[in-house]
Order: sequence, then structure tokens, then C-alpha cells
Amino acid sequence: MVKQKVVVKLASLDDSKKRTKALKTAVSMEGIVSVSIDRDRLVVVGDGTDVVSLTNMLRKKLGYAELVSVTSGDDKIREEKEGKISSGSKSSSTPSYQYGYPSAYSYPYPYAYQDSGYGYKSSSIM
Repeated sequence: MVKQKVVVKLASLDDSKKRTKALKTAVSMEGIVSVSIDRDRLVVVGDGTDVVSLTNMLRKKLGYAELVSVTSGDDKIREEKEGKISSGSKSSSTPSYQYGYPSAYSYPYPYAYQDSGYGYKSSSIM
């Protein structure tokens, strides 16, 4: 399995009881390697952990938990890749062309034509 680094945003962890509860809940899952708290974020590194069930357990115990990010746990490889990208050419964030749908073609409306008869004018007195 691949190590995963999961960041979960929690409700305010000012109380030590809430911190302890969050740590115990995270450690109780299978495959957890390390757990740390940084301000209001819980950082969990694990091998094959179920991220959704971890977030649901934290919601049940603490009331609020938002999944912020899930990344691979190999930080050294990621730092090397970032170093290679930053030393190379910078890519622009705007696309070279605009995405969109072509406008719908509307057919012209036909002109109204009214035939007045068989080629002669009818009188209104008749």
C-alpha cells in the first residue's frame, strides 16, 4: 500500500480534552502511522487508511470535521519534483484558448406573404 498524508480541518481545539479525543479517534483506525495537530488541523499519515470513515468518525466524536487534502506520504519525492519544476520553464496558469460551446445557429424567420386572390381585386361592396 502507499502511504497517505491526510489533512482534516476540525472545530476549534482549544480544549485539551478535544485534542485528546481527536488523537484517540484517529489512532484507533487501522494503518495509522503518525498523527499530529497543527492549530485546528489534524494531520494523519497512514498506510492504506480509509479517509472517509476517518472523517465520519471525527464528525461523530467532535461534531465538525472537513477533509482538506489527501496526498501521497512521500514528501521527499514531491520536493524533488517541485525543485525540478521551479528550475524549468514556468507554465502559465491561463489557457491559450478559451473553452466554450458554439452558439446555436438560428434559422431566419420566413416573411409573411398573403395572396389576395386569383389575380383580381375584389370589391368590398359586392
